[in-house]
Amino acid sequence: SNSSKFNKDKCPVCGNLIPDDSKFYPFCSQRCKQVDLGIWFTGGYSIPAVEPPDDLDTLTNILEDG
Repeated sequence: SNSSKFNKDKCPVCGNLIPDDSKFYPFCSQRCKQVDLGIWFTGGYSIPAVEPPDDLDTLTNILEDG
């Protein structure tokens, strides 16, 4: 039998269950931790910029003068 216990959390990189005694939490292994770090370094995790509408100044003026 497998004596290792797993919590209900899954590794965000590979989806495997994370052992309760994982020193790499929230990852299941050093490899997944490094993969995630690489994604951060290469800009893989980012919030897309939202361009303001072309008529933002007009809308702002209407609201301020309104």
